[in-house]
Amino acid sequence: MTSHLFFNLAALAAFLPATLVSLRRDRGRDAFFRAALAFAVAGPLAWTAVQLADSWHTGLSSALWVSISASLLLFAVLATWGRHAWRLTPLLLPYLFLLGLIATIWQRAEGKVMAKGGPVAWVEFHIVVSVATYGLLTLAAMAALAAFLQERALKSKRPNRLTRVLPPVTVGEELSGVLLIASEVVLGLGLLSGMALQYTESGILIHPDHKTVFSVLAFLVIGALLAAHRMIGVRGKAAARLVLLAYLLLTLAYPGVKFVTDVLLR
Repeated sequence: MTSHLFFNLAALAAFLPATLVSLRRDRGRDAFFRAALAFAVAGPLAWTAVQLADSWHTGLSSALWVSISASLLLFAVLATWGRHAWRLTPLLLPYLFLLGLIATIWQRAEGKVMAKGGPVAWVEFHIVVSVATYGLLTLAAMAALAAFLQERALKSKRPNRLTRVLPPVTVGEELSGVLLIASEVVLGLGLLSGMALQYTESGILIHPDHKTVFSVLAFLVIGALLAAHRMIGVRGKAAARLVLLAYLLLTLAYPGVKFVTDVLLR
């Protein structure tokens, strides 16, 4: 077993305790949950730090582990300070585990070391903003999905073990809305910083590649959803679908493009 595979598997194993603890009958945000969540954050974060210790890599595996780490860090903050955010654990962690499994399978598709084509500060700012956007929208999508599942369980009068853990419908929708606003602001900063870098490197303000197109579409979808929610009260299934659409677009813009270039076209 290579060292890379060992660290990948160790990072994946870190998800299991927090997932199991969140499904306990006497579930709660107690010391056991906090310790398990800290372990879940530490595993992927340590492995991501090891991968990027020398330089920033643009491959699929590295991109997925960076996204996973960002989502976990943001979730840890929400779960610590928010009253109900921790209840997203049984949805979020299995999803991030799946992303980590994909990263493990294609760990050899590492891409290239990123070329420094602009001011270092701008490049670093753009990277941080882009990663934060994906993390925030991941949490928004999980909150919207939780609200949808709760609403469906209430209508069918058939709650299950998962829906008994998830936050109430109104809480899930409120949490998703707040995260969407944050995502829209940070994504806007990312688009602006990307345009600044593009102009610095080539003298062109916007290069209409797949990443840019999908990112702009995600920005427009989120903006339209926020406007529709404010003006006509769009919520429930329609809102959840739009949130998931925006998340799909951003996924296509970031790890999706890397999957095509590093795996399918390799």
